[in-house]
Amino acid sequence: MDILLFSIAASLMALGIIGSFLPVLPGPITSWVGLLILYLMPKIEVSLGILITTLIIAVLIWILDYFIPALGTKKFGGTKAGMIGTSIGLLIGLLSPIPGGMLIGAFLGAFVGELINKADSKTALKAAFGSLLGFLTSAFIKFVVAVIYLGLFISKIWDHKSALF
Repeated sequence: MDILLFSIAASLMALGIIGSFLPVLPGPITSWVGLLILYLMPKIEVSLGILITTLIIAVLIWILDYFIPALGTKKFGGTKAGMIGTSIGLLIGLLSPIPGGMLIGAFLGAFVGELINKADSKTALKAAFGSLLGFLTSAFIKFVVAVIYLGLFISKIWDHKSALF
């Protein structure tokens, strides 16, 4: 049973890292569920304090994930149309077979959204850059948190490897 739980938890940790870059999968929260499964394993000791702290961090990052790209767009002169364009572009880019499709989609989505909102091309380009910068910042923060959770996971597994394997 422990091997099954370990496998599920390890899969969630990997999905959490992947989810750092995919807007449809909340990376840190997915990784946290992996930590929760680790906590529920009787042979592994994870303190409740660590579990609660990591949950709070994951939820805060999840909430910030909705604001950071919008703040980037707004800081660089974008409007709501640019923010909506960014979201649509991210989804299209996610489905695209083009490498880096999400980045290109976010950038083009913000650019087109601003142009539709009757912004001149210079303003639209500036807002698109802000959107891209916000997306990259958000993805980086989520990635760092997911990797820290993975490190915690590996540390706990390593400490209790004799009980598991």
